[in-house]
Amino acid sequence: MVRDGSSPSQGRARGAALGLPAEGPGSIAPFGTRAVAFVVDALLAAVVAAAVVQGIPQNWSLLSFGLITAVSLVLVGRTPGQALLKLQLAHPRQGERVAVWRAVVRTALLMLLVPALVVDSDGRGLHDRLTSTAVIRST
Repeated sequence: MVRDGSSPSQGRARGAALGLPAEGPGSIAPFGTRAVAFVVDALLAAVVAAAVVQGIPQNWSLLSFGLITAVSLVLVGRTPGQALLKLQLAHPRQGERVAVWRAVVRTALLMLLVPALVVDSDGRGLHDRLTSTAVIRST
């Protein structure tokens, strides 16, 4: 039982175990914001796939999503949807670029969708936990 007046669910801030601030820039991005960024990226991938195959994208949009996501994470550390919502992917060692293997593994797991829905106490999806990354607020 907590005696200081706070509820047990307020015991530790999300991201505290990772050394991240509880709020503001550098803090773990909320699930809803990450979900909106995912939808933006999925829609962009569908538009790109439709333009390339000149028709209904079907599974081409999944390939497009994977390429756009992995390449943008390696090059700029964020996807177009994350950039739009002022998010970025945090590397386990601050200031370093995301390694290709991290981007590819994270993207492959994200494409399965389920790992992104399994969230730990720090608010990270399983795909982030397995690649030692986190989606954080950039501003």
